[in-house]
Amino acid sequence: MKFNFNIKEFLISTLISTGLIAGGFALGYYAHANTHPPELELPLLSQAKVILENHALYDLPDERALEYGMIRGMLDAYGDPHTYFVEPVEHELQYDSLEGSYGGIGSSIQRDGDNFFVLYPFQDSPAQQAGIMDGDRLVKVDDLIITADMDVHAIASAIRGPEGEKVAVTVARAPDFEEFEFNIKRQSFNLPSVTWHAAAENSRLGVIEVNLIGANTPAEIENAFSDLSAKGADHLVLDLRGNGGGYLDSGIEIARLFLKKGVVIHRQYKGKAVEVIEAQKDGPLSNIPLVILIDQGTASASEIIAGSLQSQGRALLIGSDSYGKNSIQLVFDLDDGSSIRVTNAEWWIPGWDFPKPGQGLYPDFPVDPNDERPNPLIATALIIFFEAE
Repeated sequence: MKFNFNIKEFLISTLISTGLIAGGFALGYYAHANTHPPELELPLLSQAKVILENHALYDLPDERALEYGMIRGMLDAYGDPHTYFVEPVEHELQYDSLEGSYGGIGSSIQRDGDNFFVLYPFQDSPAQQAGIMDGDRLVKVDDLIITADMDVHAIASAIRGPEGEKVAVTVARAPDFEEFEFNIKRQSFNLPSVTWHAAAENSRLGVIEVNLIGANTPAEIENAFSDLSAKGADHLVLDLRGNGGGYLDSGIEIARLFLKKGVVIHRQYKGKAVEVIEAQKDGPLSNIPLVILIDQGTASASEIIAGSLQSQGRALLIGSDSYGKNSIQLVFDLDDGSSIRVTNAEWWIPGWDFPKPGQGLYPDFPVDPNDERPNPLIATALIIFFEAE
């Protein structure tokens, strides 16, 4: 049977932290498809379900929860950690973050040291304009009471909704934790994937922090450099620490921003010939002195950027070994909004045996995590760029 897939690839690591998911997490690499296969005959599975129904002491979960569990079991048996199932709310959050926009109030959700969920509104967002302040504890969303054991995706889903409609958000504010209720109109809100600043130690050094590799990230990096350049920066640090990946094409385009002509990566899909992905011309930032910060959280599409620039001698890497993930996933949408990530291809850097299992990129300048210097990675970049001067 032939299926028609509308596929947009997706590089993804397994390094997603709860705090980042709601605020602008580092994810991976997308493809969308609807599949309608013939009914499967699974007699043993049906037999096992009947046994549970007739003999188990406790009540069974609902049909959807059972179905999700069956899907997870099947994918676990497949044995690839990067092939897995994602429920609808998390899938939507991941997609919106990578696309760079969503309908909501414009605030990240994190846990504080006392295990409460707290809000951090984005600049000029509906949440900030309504009066939400950094660190406000989230008490209630409409009629949903927020508790410490709730899933952050469920909370984010409750806050989100149709653009133009209002949501009631109740917070408790330090130091007395008096409660305030805000009725906030949901808006379509852009999620930046890039932040930047001039190094405090030397304003000639611009630091661009890339949180994820989304659809808008290449343009955001160009905008960041334009702003830094106008303020006097003529050297760059590209900070990819904790960046778990993103759209493959966006990762390639970011590498092309900084590369001169040459090969970026090789890529091979299942059953297909090897593709050579190149930079056809010098990138607009190809002459800017550059170093890249990496760590164990640097994975997938962010490793494409760092590895291709390092292999061509375009940038030095500072930090610790990266994660080591050279697989590409396709993401298939299921009918209820959930999805399955399926490893379908591999990429590698020309002339490298990278990455072997458990092996990531090696930094040119390793920095001990216990280094007691203030901001040791930036200090290393300053030595590389300016010590001779």
